[in-house]
Amino acid sequence: MNLAQLLHRAAAADHEAPAIALGPRTHATYGTLAGRVAALAGALRTRFDLHDGERVALLMTNTPAFVEVLFACWHAGLVAVPVNAKLHPQEVRYILDHSGARLCFATPALADAIAAHTAGLAGFETIVPVSTATAPSHEYHHLVSGAAIPVVPRADDDLAWLFYTSGTTGRPKGAMLSHRNLRAMTLSYFADVDAIAPDDCILHAAPMSHGSGLYILPHVAAGARQVIPESGHFDPDEILSLFQHHQGVGMFAAPTMVKRLVERAVETGAGPGNLKTIVYGGGPMYVEDLKRAMACFGDRFVQIYGQGESPMTITVLGRADHTRRDHPRYQARLGSVGRAHSVVEVRVADAHDRTRPPDELGEILVRGDAVMHGYWNDAEASARTLRGGWLHTGDMGAFDADGYLTLKDRSKDVIISGGANIYPREVEEALSSHPAVLECAVVGRPDPQWGEAVVAFVVTRPGHTVAAADLDALCLTRIARFKRPRDYRFVERLPKNNYGKVLKTELRTWAAHPADAE
Repeated sequence: MNLAQLLHRAAAADHEAPAIALGPRTHATYGTLAGRVAALAGALRTRFDLHDGERVALLMTNTPAFVEVLFACWHAGLVAVPVNAKLHPQEVRYILDHSGARLCFATPALADAIAAHTAGLAGFETIVPVSTATAPSHEYHHLVSGAAIPVVPRADDDLAWLFYTSGTTGRPKGAMLSHRNLRAMTLSYFADVDAIAPDDCILHAAPMSHGSGLYILPHVAAGARQVIPESGHFDPDEILSLFQHHQGVGMFAAPTMVKRLVERAVETGAGPGNLKTIVYGGGPMYVEDLKRAMACFGDRFVQIYGQGESPMTITVLGRADHTRRDHPRYQARLGSVGRAHSVVEVRVADAHDRTRPPDELGEILVRGDAVMHGYWNDAEASARTLRGGWLHTGDMGAFDADGYLTLKDRSKDVIISGGANIYPREVEEALSSHPAVLECAVVGRPDPQWGEAVVAFVVTRPGHTVAAADLDALCLTRIARFKRPRDYRFVERLPKNNYGKVLKTELRTWAAHPADAE
């Protein structure tokens, strides 16, 4: 079944129901949204001559057009390629090139920023600026006002979303998510995460290109509203205000966002208003921070653990788990990531993929209808990650006897800062391009606000010096701003083993102490 049918089912049930709100105001009803999606799908097939399975990129800050383009891609039988709006233009270019995207719909400022970086891309045709509240696009208005087409049939295993994540090499990989994968994720939301009534809404405070955007689907399936902040991003005061205005508010948030909301609510005295549920994930939530959030907003929390390869759907710590304060293992459960979602199997395995007993550490493996088909144009990585029919997450954890999973460590060196994944090698490659840098290594250290902060250890070439400000400026020309180090440590050497491999475990110990203690 084509996922676009979810939208048209909701529109048929109640044509006048509000589908999208921009800030406090209704932006589109389900009837209006379905009509614009069908017209845009027609333009994709006729004006741009796109055919089944071709890729269309979405490079946008949070905006109503994201929902329109996403469903238009599916309506037209195409594959959506949402791209993180915070990426550097060179990183965006790589994703456009790797995915083979023919078009890129972008919010106006982002369209201007990447225009010079799309020259020479094989098969790429054009960037289409979308309309926003402050920058109407006549071209986009024409596209959503044309002739509609029927929904193009798609098989369950046809691709719907190329979810670009990254591996330890730092090169983004496109997790191939099918209509079946995303339907399983949608149904699992209702079974395991939260109930949704037609009068409820999801507030998109986190980027719609990733977790928050995936939760568009269950809310459309329920005929509920998508609420998009007028700022297009996370602003605590704006979010707290929208809690007061809309009914049945749910939202997905990284732990650092939850912490900032709590701090601002305490400062201003703002209450939870009509907040129904905060689903948090994407990074470690410290138990004490969670308790403070619950004290501020009440028993409105659900935790999910997932990856792009099994979108939002590996384990869940439900609302009841957060509220059973009399349970003898309550504290441990708050520190866990919960139990397996209903639509997947999850186990912890040793290096030979043998299941580990309770309370013993191993790699987390997942299989089920939510798990990706593989990585786009990367058969080797697909075979390695999906060997034996199980997704090998690269994350380490242990189940307790009750089936609750606790994450212990990550086998990859990924750094999670503010809910975003940062891969050390791409930062190291940027730093290594400076002529004064002999060696460098990047690790994460715990950070009370961001979850983790990036720390770079740098060895300069003999007779050379370089200032941290110069390295910071270099990073800004090569990688996204949020990936650059927050601390630079200049050292005489990097710790290595007998084989010459840098000992990042030791570097993490160094990073946890002041620079003058090394």
